[in-house]
Amino acid sequence: MPAHIHRPRPPLADFVDCFWLWEGYTAPAPKERALPSGTLDIIINLREDCLRIFDRDHPASFERFPGIMISGAHAGYFVIDTAPRASVMGVHFRPGGAFPFLGVPAGDLEGRHAALDALWGASAARLRERLVEARGALQRFSLLEDFLQAKATLPLRRHDAVTLALRAFEDPTLESVAEVNSRTGLSPKRLIALFHDEVGLGPKAFWRVRRFQAALRRVERGRGERDSRLRPVRGAEVAAELGYSDQAHFNREFRAFTGLGPRAYLALEVERPNHVPLHG
Repeated sequence: MPAHIHRPRPPLADFVDCFWLWEGYTAPAPKERALPSGTLDIIINLREDCLRIFDRDHPASFERFPGIMISGAHAGYFVIDTAPRASVMGVHFRPGGAFPFLGVPAGDLEGRHAALDALWGASAARLRERLVEARGALQRFSLLEDFLQAKATLPLRRHDAVTLALRAFEDPTLESVAEVNSRTGLSPKRLIALFHDEVGLGPKAFWRVRRFQAALRRVERGRGERDSRLRPVRGAEVAAELGYSDQAHFNREFRAFTGLGPRAYLALEVERPNHVPLHG
């Protein structure tokens, strides 16, 4: 867990899961995989006005961003620079929670990272400056919370169909996206457009990511204690429990989202027990 966590007050609490702050953290490796969660994040480097996202296929290459940026909803992992964690903070939005603050549809940021000044203009750099100058976690969280309150597009609410769809995608008995269309009463085309604008992914991609996150939680239960041996990953059980067609389907999905098979991922986690990925 990050060193400091702050849960915002309502009505912001319905859209922001938490504010977080790392201070004095030493990463076990210079790069880490950020795994998809179906949400968006704002990241602010308080030590240096720079953030780097590495090309996962060409590890020596990276894209450089200013010290305050936004990570859109992703349907795959990306690779982050861990050096800024010596002093870095951020906003972790709830699914479908970022769009009232962006000024653009969340879907415009799908699979992307962007400098926050591209959305907020000079106010993004001024916010970072104030956060750098602030003293202590509580003051920083208060500044960030007040800023987002002022940025929000009012009324601060999701479309009713998106709220219903998000709830449906957390239902373990859900069998298809068509079932969500039926529950909302919208045509597939209309639901896709609404969902993409507010959540940042299409309904099918979002469902895959959320099912992967549920699978990840179950796989990580096999990690055990830091010094214990790995318990076997019961892929067939996980696949059946979460509605994958078979274990091979589960393995393919897990590798698509992490770049590793379940056992290789667990081995990496045991080797680096302090690993805490940023989710995108």
